[in-house]
Amino acid sequence: MRKADLISEISDKTGIPKVDVMVTLETMFKEIKLSLIAGENIYIRGFGSFITKKRAAKIGRNIKKNIAIEIPEHYIPAFKPAKEFVQEVKNKNLPDSKPVF
Repeated sequence: MRKADLISEISDKTGIPKVDVMVTLETMFKEIKLSLIAGENIYIRGFGSFITKKRAAKIGRNIKKNIAIEIPEHYIPAFKPAKEFVQEVKNKNLPDSKPVF
């Protein structure tokens, strides 16, 4: 599923215009990125956590030049699904597609 498909699905199920859904999703993605850049994790109960993981400095190799290069420590974004979410996917017990409000 692409982002456009997700927007269409949400719009169809909620009755909210696609433009409003798109603005909401884009704002959510932007806020998640800004929070992770600032070093803040995001926890969504029942869904999962958006976190940053620290990668330690290490020595890598440039195969073409056959030289060792130092890769400095850095942070990468990661998603850790909630236990309930993992169980639902594992058992393929998808919740009803009714609006929550």
